Amino acid sequence: MNWLLVIAGALVGAPLRYATDRLLRSRHDTLFPWGTFLVNVAGSLVLGLVTGAAAAGAASDRLQLLLGTGLCGALSTYSTFSYETLRLAGTGARLLAAANVVGSIAAGLGAAFAGAALAQAFWG
Repeated sequence: MNWLLVIAGALVGAPLRYATDRLLRSRHDTLFPWGTFLVNVAGSLVLGLVTGAAAAGAASDRLQLLLGTGLCGALSTYSTFSYETLRLAGTGARLLAAANVVGSIAAGLGAAFAGAALAQAFWG
């Protein structure tokens, strides 16, 4: 039955990722992959919240499967981040590629820690 929770979360996360990327691309003509950057940071924030809530005893294993594994797993995307970074470097936009790597890692980790801290403040 746990796999249904993962699927349910992914059914929301994957289309949300796609829609976010399409929306940002339609509104901003830039080489930088803002859609992927945004969903990865958002996924890190949500995963930090869920993990922090679970550590405080405020989130069940089922909620972790639904939101952490399902939603965040489908929303955030390391493969697209990697592809877009390689594409930037391959087209000569090496500074943007480096900014994507450094910014994504820093913002993702920062969002995860912020989510965990928020969960600790609410439920810890």
